[in-house]
Order: sequence, then structure tokens, then C-alpha cells
Amino acid sequence: MAPKMKEDEVRRAVRENYAKLAARQGCCSTKSITSWPPCGRDCYSSAEIKGLPEGSNLGLGCGNPVALASVRRGETVVDLGSGGGLDCFLASKKVGRKGKVIGVDMTPEMIELARENARKGNYPNVEFRLGEIENIPVADAIADLVISNCVVNLSTDKRRVFDEAYRVLRPGGRLMVSDIVLLEKLPEALVKSIEVYVSCIGGAVLKDDYLAMIREAGFDDVKIVSEVSYPTSQTDLDDPTVADILKNLNMSKEQALKIMGTFVKALVVTIYGRKPMS
Repeated sequence: MAPKMKEDEVRRAVRENYAKLAARQGCCSTKSITSWPPCGRDCYSSAEIKGLPEGSNLGLGCGNPVALASVRRGETVVDLGSGGGLDCFLASKKVGRKGKVIGVDMTPEMIELARENARKGNYPNVEFRLGEIENIPVADAIADLVISNCVVNLSTDKRRVFDEAYRVLRPGGRLMVSDIVLLEKLPEALVKSIEVYVSCIGGAVLKDDYLAMIREAGFDDVKIVSEVSYPTSQTDLDDPTVADILKNLNMSKEQALKIMGTFVKALVVTIYGRKPMS
């Protein structure tokens, strides 16, 4: 549950923000359009993204779940919050023609962008579906792998997301999710801000709570497979998306850096879980 804010208000803000990002990418940008959350520009090797459709890498991720998931030929992969389709296209290469990749996103503009990218890149085994990750538009027990890249923290009901991921997985299926988690609770001023929530920080939860929600959904062998400190720099604050957030908060870059450095104790993690065979 999003603290101090109505769920529909948060969802509307998230949808509107990412719709703007999709439109900006689709109409006038040839590069990653944001650098916050971190890593979308750094998590993928040049070899991985070589030849992918222009506009598929929006720079919105904080990890590379496909690289850590040991994706196999013929598998079915579901990507929660698929954006421009980057992780779906990477998974597509690994599952091969007999496999299938389903991307799910709540923003019509993102779905349109991803479908156009799939058309341009000729990915017949990739499909994009409009829907919320709290109610995944996928049948029960059809997926071998569920991935997500810095999206679950945007959800107002994270427990429901993990319940849904568990539902769509076959027995023995895997979960691999990259996300931002907290080491300490955020100050009240940040927690109650819609803008900070949309930026992925305000919606982040404590690391132990995040892991507990995955276990409570029924997953076994839950573990962190990658963990790095959440970086904050002047470069991040120069990003156009972050600049808009700071403007809405009436906050200078200097104030933002001080707040982030002093109060935000966070990690970028990639977490694995497995649905039991029975």
C-alpha cells in the first residue's frame, strides 16, 4: 500500500509519467531518455544490446535479470513492466523460436512503443499485453520464468504482484527480479511525495520486508544474487525526468543531493525465487 497516498492517485501518476517517457522516446529521442533509476545505461554489455531495435532501451531499469536467470531454449518468459521491450528482446534470443516471451505493461503508450520495436526487430516469439502487474493478463501456470526490472517498487500492492507471479509460474518455475530496496526507512517528506514515489525511491521498501513478501507468496530458495549500493550523483540529477521531479518538489539540485546522500540508504538488488514442484 502506498503510504499517505491513495492507490488510484499513485497509479495515475505512474501511468502518466511513463506515458510521457514512451512518447518522448517514440517521437524525438534516439538514446536512453533517463538515467534515474540507475543502471539502464550500464547494466547491459554492448554485445547484448547490439542489433536490438532503436528505442527499446529506455534506460529505466536497475539491473539485468535476463543475464542472471539462466534462460533456456523453449521456455516461456513473462516480463512484468516491460517498457520499450529491452528485456523481452534479450530473453527472446535465449528461448529461441520454440520459446515465447510475454511483456506486460500498464501504459498503452509503452505497449504501442514495444510492439513497434518488436515489428522493427522481427521478434515473432514476443508478445506485449496491456495490464497491471497486480493482475497479470496471463493464464495460470504457463511461465517457466517471471522477470521484472525496477518495476515492482512502483506497485501500490507488492504482495499482490508476487502472488500473481507465483500464480502464472509452472511448478518449478523461477522468479528473477531486479529492484531498489531500502536499508533504512525514508524520511516522511519523501515517503508522502508522489514525485518521489514515481521515481522508484518513494515506493521502495526495506530489504527484509521485500524478501519476506516473496517468501510469503510461496517461493522457495529466495536469495539475493546481486547487490550494489544505490548510486546518486550530480549526473543523475541532470536527467530531464529528475529535473521535472525536482521542479515539482520546489527543490534545488544541491538540496536533493544532500537529502539523497544523507537519508537514502538503498541497494540495487536482483533476487531469485523458485516455485516449489508441489
